[in-house]
Amino acid sequence: MAKQSIFGRISQLAKANINAMLDSAEDPQKMLDQMVRDYTDNIAEAETAVAQTIGNLRMIEDDYNEDIKAASDWGNKALAASSKADEFRSAGESSNADKFDSLAKVAIQRQMQSEGEAKTAEPTISSQREIVEKLKTGLDAMKSKRQELVSKRDELIARAKSAQAQNQVQEAVKSIDIMDPSSEVGRFEEKIRREEARVRGAAELASSSLDAQFNSLEDLGEQTEIEARLAALKGAKATPSITPGA
Repeated sequence: MAKQSIFGRISQLAKANINAMLDSAEDPQKMLDQMVRDYTDNIAEAETAVAQTIGNLRMIEDDYNEDIKAASDWGNKALAASSKADEFRSAGESSNADKFDSLAKVAIQRQMQSEGEAKTAEPTISSQREIVEKLKTGLDAMKSKRQELVSKRDELIARAKSAQAQNQVQEAVKSIDIMDPSSEVGRFEEKIRREEARVRGAAELASSSLDAQFNSLEDLGEQTEIEARLAALKGAKATPSITPGA
């Protein structure tokens, strides 16, 4: 019963649908860790049980081989005793011949007993060998499944770390978003823009002042020319005109 229970548990674990179990899990990584631990423990327990089953099989096989050897030995002894009885009977020694015939019968009886024990053990040995092979196959399947679990767990952890890294990068990008007026970069840009505007205003103001000065100079030149022309006009009137031919 214990052997069948072990075999049933091995089969159940080996056939477990990992993906379906992960789909229903709240925390797949923790579940995989627990499954790996469970598989490791069950494999160790199953290995112990299988080793014991194999040991029991080997004991039965040893007993079987001993029975076969004993049957052969008793058969040889029966043959030797019968041959000795024939020799004594040929020599006319009936009492010794009967004695060895009796020994031959005892040997034959022991031979038959050993043969019977060996024959009885044969179905048990066959059944145990089949169970051992199934247990070995189940163990191999469990070990493969455990490796699958480990690979799945490692893949999941790698994907989780990758997702975490991507999230950190995205958060970092958000924190330095130059279009965000509330960020340090945004405030610094605004400060530079104000300074640039001030410089442009000062330049525009300086340019306006220079134009005004040139305009003043132009006005002054025009007034001077007017005064000069007026003086020339007045001078022309004060000079007597000379009559031609006088």
